[in-house]
Amino acid sequence: MVLNPQAGRGRAGRLWPQVQAELNRQGRAWQLLPTESPELARSMLARLPADQPVLAVGGDGTASGLLPELARSGRGLGLVPLGSGNDFAGMLGLKAGDVTGALRRLDGPERAVDLISCELNGQERLLFNGMGMGFDAQVAELMRRAPARLGGFQRYLWAVLAGLRDLNSAPLTVTLDGQPLYQGRSCLAAVMNGTRYGGGFRISPGSDPADGLLNVVLGAGLGRAELLGVLLKVLRASHLRDRRVVAAQGREVTLRWASRMPAHLDGELAGELSEVRLRVKPGALRLLNAGSPQ
Repeated sequence: MVLNPQAGRGRAGRLWPQVQAELNRQGRAWQLLPTESPELARSMLARLPADQPVLAVGGDGTASGLLPELARSGRGLGLVPLGSGNDFAGMLGLKAGDVTGALRRLDGPERAVDLISCELNGQERLLFNGMGMGFDAQVAELMRRAPARLGGFQRYLWAVLAGLRDLNSAPLTVTLDGQPLYQGRSCLAAVMNGTRYGGGFRISPGSDPADGLLNVVLGAGLGRAELLGVLLKVLRASHLRDRRVVAAQGREVTLRWASRMPAHLDGELAGELSEVRLRVKPGALRLLNAGSPQ
């Protein structure tokens, strides 16, 4: 078991006694691994037999940091969503803070889901939910400055409104499975395996994490007013019918920007980038309490 006590602004640490008590009540054997860093947690996991699953107690970032070892060993992953956004877990029907429900679902059937291989400066980074560039990443950074009283979705909404003041648009070329998909100005582009980010924004409502495909969603030439209108449609998951939104599926995607744009990977900031290449890795992760996408 890997616990990130800082996830959810400390919620995971506060609820850890409840997790521990519920594990014992359900008669589950467990071992807590230190989480000073994802690298240390992965190193500890690598020393355990590959048939021993791991339970990630925290947010999307907690589980995302374990992906290289999980993909290498094939060991199963269970989620106890106690982070701020919990978007991948939420897509699977796991409710944030529902420790008992998440642990009970470990007895259900497991599900093989896809991962995203993201190539950055010659290095591979594995993702299980998705990545965004432009306005998405700007919002992810602003979420850190949001008032502490706001929850995951409220923090995202606060950051969206703050980010609209400094909207940045740049020429973007998108190639999908070797063919041109889009060329023009854009302020945001997302490549998703999951359906949602930002604590509930269903940016890619048609995504199925087990279909062997990536979902590309981008805004075409949006100004502030147009972007706000599209984001309001995202709340209803109706934005894909907007002519200013480009959406497609494929196995390999390349984003090339004329200038460097901020990026996030599974919700974690990755600095400013000008080119990213992504491809799907079908069935690369075993989820133990997955269920069906919501």
